[in-house]
Amino acid sequence: MAPSNPRILTINGGSSSIKFALFEAGASLRRILEGAIERIGLPDTTFRVTGSNPAADVRHPVTAPDHATAVSALMDWLEEGGGADALTAVGHRVVHGGPKYSEPQRITPEMVEELRRLGPFDPEHLPEEILLTEAFHRHFPHLPQVACFDTAFHRDLPRVARLLPIPRRYEELGVRRYGFHGLSYAFLMEELARLVGAEAAWGRVILAHLGNGASLAALRDGKPVDTSMGFTPAAGVPMSTRSGDLDPGLAWYLARTEGMSAGQFNEMVNAHCGLLGVSETSSDMRDLLDRETHDPRAAEAVALFCYQIRKWIGAFAAALGGLDTLVFSGGIGERSPVIRARICERLGFLGIDIDEEGNAANAGVISAAAGRVTVRVMRTDEAQIIARSVCRVLRLGGAGRTVAPRDGL
Repeated sequence: MAPSNPRILTINGGSSSIKFALFEAGASLRRILEGAIERIGLPDTTFRVTGSNPAADVRHPVTAPDHATAVSALMDWLEEGGGADALTAVGHRVVHGGPKYSEPQRITPEMVEELRRLGPFDPEHLPEEILLTEAFHRHFPHLPQVACFDTAFHRDLPRVARLLPIPRRYEELGVRRYGFHGLSYAFLMEELARLVGAEAAWGRVILAHLGNGASLAALRDGKPVDTSMGFTPAAGVPMSTRSGDLDPGLAWYLARTEGMSAGQFNEMVNAHCGLLGVSETSSDMRDLLDRETHDPRAAEAVALFCYQIRKWIGAFAAALGGLDTLVFSGGIGERSPVIRARICERLGFLGIDIDEEGNAANAGVISAAAGRVTVRVMRTDEAQIIARSVCRVLRLGGAGRTVAPRDGL
């Protein structure tokens, strides 16, 4: 039997995982459960679901050598739970919207074709995201689907921040700075306004989303001024396996000295660089912090990560003309007091002063009372932003109105 209130499934497909959450849109948006298929492509792939009733939680191994088989496992679980009858709509995180998509939109066959055309913009994410939308359409052809684009948050970047210093003709082909982690940034700005009021949230703000992927965004008057990622998510600061910014001459150097192709270079900067490349042991910050006292490679990887983020904070403070609020989020930003403290070292000239006890406790505010800049730790929630966007696009609202099913994706 269909639920009385709209139910929205959110999907966040990554390179090695598929995360999902189920929300009920009644008077307010209520999360019912969340889950993930993790470590896709590895022998120990797991399927897990957690909700308000621990007795109904699920955790078991699955065989998922690729995203196609992982999607099958997700579809099987959905069918067991009532299939399309238990859902009103599905919302997908889509990393790259290119120059065309700057708002959440209902997914149509025409959009899917356009996303295929955009494949070269982001070959690490778009193919899997398209696969997920098509899988839902095959299993539940009348279920509405909505795409929520990570790049949309940065759509109004000032032109000087969007431009890349390459021949102008490439801009006409859509080559420019896009920025990513937009769903996370949208949630953080909404949450900041809820906590401190719109006036404070619309000051000079730097958001630092630090996880396996890491980026920063600078905002003034509630609008993006700049962001560290560029045309692709490989740009900016060093990440778990991504390089961040590199000298472009390195591609030609490796082509001449090692015969490295463009495809191999792309694979290297996305999957074998960053923390993993410098440490030669792990892409996980927790592992590196455990090893840094006896492994100089781990220590250098941690130091490089913190140093580069500190540089970007300084640069963004210059772009903003000062700084009022610094927010740490993402897995590392939310849970690593050591990394936060090291990043904030030598930023006292900006007015950043960390309270050691508050930082150690992962408090919501970790700046000292004497500091001019408020430093916050905030948990991000991309799934909630996706669910809210689905409600807006399909006009579900708090009154429980449901969208009439139509053929499409």
